[in-house]
Amino acid sequence: MASTLDLGLCIEDVRIAGHAQPITLRSYRPASDGTVLPVVLYFHGGGFVRGTLDDADIAATTIARDTPAWVVSVGYSLAPAFPFPAAPEDAYRAAQWVVANARAQGADANRIGVAGHDAGGNLATCLAAIARDRGDIAIHAQALLAPLLDPSMTRMADENKVLSPDICASECAQCYRAYLPNASQRLHPYAAPLESRRLAGLPPALIASAQHDLLHIEAEKYAGELIAAGVPTEVTRHVDASHYGLVTDPSALADVVAFFRKRLRDRTDHAQRPGPARAKPKTHAAH
Repeated sequence: MASTLDLGLCIEDVRIAGHAQPITLRSYRPASDGTVLPVVLYFHGGGFVRGTLDDADIAATTIARDTPAWVVSVGYSLAPAFPFPAAPEDAYRAAQWVVANARAQGADANRIGVAGHDAGGNLATCLAAIARDRGDIAIHAQALLAPLLDPSMTRMADENKVLSPDICASECAQCYRAYLPNASQRLHPYAAPLESRRLAGLPPALIASAQHDLLHIEAEKYAGELIAAGVPTEVTRHVDASHYGLVTDPSALADVVAFFRKRLRDRTDHAQRPGPARAKPKTHAAH
């Protein structure tokens, strides 16, 4: 295990069986003081076709340290080699692993949240739906940062009206084609949350969007659908942020931390919280 004293975190990589291939999980655990920790499963972005655990490091480190929580970042399978449903099923396998290992990590499997950016936001909310439907894992909070939610792309902002977007409609379309090669999959509730008519029973949500992002309309539309379904939902739009910038935006991450503190902890620790930081892990195999 890699002990990173400057961050107060123990960080390690673990390999587990995924849906179609082995996947890597990266564990971020605060140094133990005897407190039982909540759990957050985190999913990196990359449009379902790219992205790595390193991309999630700032967000995962910040959530782990500042909530504090045991954060498990999921290296899910990527399209086109592994199209839907590989990624959400990998997410579910990761959740099962977390439940089985929480006690050994000093964490509480009854206080699990999910979070993600871009495609990871899609996987986070879809995992919440899968867990609700299968009934053996309880997820109590979801935080979605600039999520990709609408494979039909009918709720995307006009590129000509968004200042300096760092994501474009053609890029989104290419990613969705790789992830959902069959047109019928683009209406599946575990791939297209905005198409779902069964949102009731999902956990409380934080939906964070960026002003300079083509996806802010669909993110806020999803928030409205959750509210209409009776799901407690907080909505924030970060006026100075772009799509890819949101995942490391200090104010956005502070909102995520505050949300998980409220939803996953019995008591709120009001200690001063430092800004985002990075750390590199060592790797070992799961036993």
